[in-house]
Amino acid sequence: MIKGNFIDNLPKVYGIYTGGFLAFIIIMSIAEQMGMTAKTIGICFVAFTVAIYAIIGYLSRTAQADAYYVAGRQVPTVFNGMATAADWMSGASFVAMAGGIYFKGYGYMALLVGWTGGYVLVASLLAPYLRKFGCYTVPDFIGTRYGGNLTRFLAVVVLTVASFTYVTAQINATGTIASVALDIPFQYAVYVGLVSILLCSMLGGMRGVTWTQVAQYIVLIIAYLLPVFWISNKMGAGFFPHFMLADEVSRIAELEAQFGFVKNSAENLKEVPKGLAGITKAHSAVNATPWAFISLALAMMMGTASLPHVMMRYFTTPSVKAARKSVGWSLFFIFLLYSSAPMLATLSKLSLIDPSLPTGIIGKSISEVQSIDWYQNWNQANLMFVSDFNGNGTLELNEFFMGGKAVVLATPEIAGLPYVISGLVAAGGMAAAMSTADGLILAIANAISHDVYYKIIDPKAETAKRLVVARVLLVVIGFAGATIAAMEIQGILGSVIWAFDFAMSGLFFPLVLGVWWKRANREGAIAGMALGLISGAGYLIWVRNGGSGFLGITQLTFGIFGSAVSLVAMVVVSLMTSAPSAATQRMVDEVRVPSGKSILGKQH
Repeated sequence: MIKGNFIDNLPKVYGIYTGGFLAFIIIMSIAEQMGMTAKTIGICFVAFTVAIYAIIGYLSRTAQADAYYVAGRQVPTVFNGMATAADWMSGASFVAMAGGIYFKGYGYMALLVGWTGGYVLVASLLAPYLRKFGCYTVPDFIGTRYGGNLTRFLAVVVLTVASFTYVTAQINATGTIASVALDIPFQYAVYVGLVSILLCSMLGGMRGVTWTQVAQYIVLIIAYLLPVFWISNKMGAGFFPHFMLADEVSRIAELEAQFGFVKNSAENLKEVPKGLAGITKAHSAVNATPWAFISLALAMMMGTASLPHVMMRYFTTPSVKAARKSVGWSLFFIFLLYSSAPMLATLSKLSLIDPSLPTGIIGKSISEVQSIDWYQNWNQANLMFVSDFNGNGTLELNEFFMGGKAVVLATPEIAGLPYVISGLVAAGGMAAAMSTADGLILAIANAISHDVYYKIIDPKAETAKRLVVARVLLVVIGFAGATIAAMEIQGILGSVIWAFDFAMSGLFFPLVLGVWWKRANREGAIAGMALGLISGAGYLIWVRNGGSGFLGITQLTFGIFGSAVSLVAMVVVSLMTSAPSAATQRMVDEVRVPSGKSILGKQH
């Protein structure tokens, strides 16, 4: 029995949990050896982990506003770092990022630079100061710092646009995994993923999500790293393949030069299912120019520091100092996965194209490839396709097509690992997507329930009524997200990048200037949020409809345009209108002092 305070026992609790999960993996390995089918193993992994998360969510249920919105502000730094990493490493990080690097080459590593570099901005510009402020939500800070219901409402609008765009990508990822693991159509699987997500967040709010996310991080990091080390060792790339990345990329370049490419005609490509891509060169033209690479990295950095569900995690720490330490731990736990994504993409491609490996398929007959079990499995899921375009009966480069989502999920099978590892990876992908979706849906529901319903519509609402509104909103927002995800309007990675751009367009400078420029006022914040979001969205629509764009700003970096407009609007309008009150300016000075009580502590 574990005695004493739950917080004090966290290392022991999660140590037992990790041991239990590893024991489950061993049990599944034994079951596979005894004849358990691949489908049953996949179902067991997904069902077991989702059940654990649901139990944690149930045990964390609460009827207290402080616990529901900010987990009682008692989450220790290391565990908050793990929860933040899980919240951060979404289906895009786990499922789609390695696929982007696989197909687009080093240009997509700008995402890694931006998503990790963004935490430098979080630590230095925002997290400690927002924690000192003592707010429940990001719009709570905006509304109190600048004053007025309109500023608070506009912050909720920006938050909702960015977070909803993001959450559709996560439900897309859970649907992809559930459809493969449970062998059901994607359009239904997204709702299975939604139910799993709501089970974790409905009853316990931020407290339930926090302890669930720690458990999910443990699952996802084991699921990501184990196949990387196993495949690398099996292929002779060393136990730590990260140090051999340059050699392996050079090997890919040699093989591509040796095999050459089949030029796919427009007629040929009509046969390929939507969303699949052919093997491309390791050094893609995507983001190959310095500005293209830097602009994408910059957009992701500023987007990271603007995303409300990330900021919310630092509202849960006991102090300002703890918030700053949490950022450091977040970076460490994120680094463990991000440093491995390029290696996983490289190992996956080598597994397919290196003829010296038993898994290599380039150069084999088309019929032989089509008879392979893993190809048949993923072909049925509409994530793999081969065709003899040049008619010679042999599979050439660019006659094999794969969805970006399949790179991480299918690589263990392609590399010949036991199917239990594929089940583990599916569970890890579900954990990554669910943990981020939990945080995003909670961010939207909390902002609307606290900042619109409680602060604007019904300031006298009792806590129980506020929490009922928040929980109803969770269901409504989640259902809407699943419905949009089922339409597959945009891929996982593209949707996530758009979310960062929307967030930075409307929130980056109102947040940063709210902490660091006392002269920033209500009118400036309104102009910055409204014009930033509108101009960023307008630029995206223009480029998507064939507009040429300018200064190298693309549909993936439209947030640079939106945030530039936001900055100019904020500064110009603030200087043209009256300065904030002396009380507001004193409050801004106090926010930047790390010690002392939180500013809003008595208002909640």
